Amino acid sequence: MSVASNLQDIRASLREGITLVAVSKFHPAEAILEAYGAGQRVFGESRVQELVAKYSELPKDIEWHMIGHLQTNKVRAIAPFISLVHSVDSARLLECINREAERCGRVIDCLLEVHEAQEQTKSGWDSDALYEYVATGAIAQMKSVRIRGVMGMATFTEDTDVVRADFERIAAVKRRLEEYFDNSFDTLSMGMSDDYPIALQCGSTMVRVGSSIFGQREY
Repeated sequence: MSVASNLQDIRASLREGITLVAVSKFHPAEAILEAYGAGQRVFGESRVQELVAKYSELPKDIEWHMIGHLQTNKVRAIAPFISLVHSVDSARLLECINREAERCGRVIDCLLEVHEAQEQTKSGWDSDALYEYVATGAIAQMKSVRIRGVMGMATFTEDTDVVRADFERIAAVKRRLEEYFDNSFDTLSMGMSDDYPIALQCGSTMVRVGSSIFGQREY
């Protein structure tokens, strides 16, 4: 199966209004260009160095999403061009993105990453800590970031009940936070190759699909 036909199959499984992020991390520029040729414009990367290299090499109408853990000392490298940061997991990181966006004369769209999975290895806010932080009003003072919604991952398990429960909790976090933001707080990013159909049933508006499009990654 080709990248183009894989993309066609994924798109056919998505209802109208769902954004497909093609996760291109560890895949070469040629594979991204094949997806680009099939009409895909939104791509997700998890490493800043790889993201910057691909941005410089590939067409400039690509919308790049940062989906991996982002260190504050790496924000400056992507601030001039990044479309959406999925992985805002601390106040310190958000403040850094705001500063770098202001320096570039941009407003950078961000998602608040919430941790609901059972694995401790996954990053993200504890939901209670996130509610507490948002309620302080600190985000409203930042003029160079726009909070578009929430991102989260489910536990890596074949138990679909566990996966569904994780996604439902993430969706509940977004609903609870809606009172603090305007209508642009419209994104719920959850669901990957193995579990995105369940995520869609739980209200996801954006799915991050890699191996089902590009095949297994070359590490």
